[in-house]
Amino acid sequence: MSGRLRITNISWRFIRVWNRNMVVYRKIWLVNFLVPLFEPILYLAAFGVGMSTLIGQVHYHGEELSYIVFIAPALLAITIMYNAFFENTYASFVRMYFQKTFDAMMATPLSLEDIITGEIVWGATKSVIATAIMLAVVSFFGLVYFPHGLLVLPLSFLGGLAFGTVGMVFTALVPSIDMFNLPVFLFITPMFLFSGTFFPVSALPGWAQKLSLALPLTQLVDLCRAFCLGELTTDLMWRVAYIAILFVLLFPVALIVMRRRLIN
Repeated sequence: MSGRLRITNISWRFIRVWNRNMVVYRKIWLVNFLVPLFEPILYLAAFGVGMSTLIGQVHYHGEELSYIVFIAPALLAITIMYNAFFENTYASFVRMYFQKTFDAMMATPLSLEDIITGEIVWGATKSVIATAIMLAVVSFFGLVYFPHGLLVLPLSFLGGLAFGTVGMVFTALVPSIDMFNLPVFLFITPMFLFSGTFFPVSALPGWAQKLSLALPLTQLVDLCRAFCLGELTTDLMWRVAYIAILFVLLFPVALIVMRRRLIN
C-alpha cells in the first residue's frame, strides 16, 4: 500500500485517540501544569536576571535588547519543541511497547493511521497547553508585546505537529526506549544550544550560521521572537512555510515507518 493510500485511511476517528490521551492528562493535570508554570521563572531568574548583569544588551536584527527580552521568546520555542517531541517519543513508545495501548486500539475500528495521527495531534496539543501557560508567565514580566504575542499559540500547534512527527519517526525506528538518548543527543541538544536560543546566530562562524539556519528550531525561535517583539514582516512567512513543509514531508514517513514497526 502506498504512502498516499495510507493517508487516505485517516478518518475523524483519530479524535478518539486524542480524547483518550486528554482523559489521562486530566488525571495528572497538576504535574503537567506546574512544569510550564515554574520552568520559565527558573530560566528567567538564572539566565534573564543572572546573565543579564554580565551580558547587558544583545544586538539582534539591528536592535539592542536586554538579555531577558532576548531569551524569553526562545523559552517558548523550546517548550513547543520539547513537549511535542518527548510526547511522541518516550510517551508514545511507552503506550506502544509497554502498555500495549496501540494493540488495544488496533482491535477497534480505528485504523493504524488514525492512531498515529491522534498521537501526533495530541503531542501538538500538549505543546499548545504548555506554551499557553508559559506565555502567561512570561507576559506577567512584561516580556510579550500584545496582541502580536498571541500568534505564538497557533504557531505552537504547527510547531508541535512538526516536532511531534519527527518524534514519531524516531519512535518507529529505535529498538528500545534507552536508544532515545541518541536522537536527543544528536538532534535535540544541538538545536537547543545553536538555534539562536541563548545567543544570536550571528555570533557563530559563517559555516555554523548556515547550518543553524537549516535547523527547524531556529525558525521557531525567530518566529516566537518576532511575535513577542511585535515585529511582523513578510519574510516570516518563509519560516512558517519551512515548519509546515517539514510536517507535510515527514507525516507520510511517520505513517509508513510506524506501519512497518507495528504490522509488517
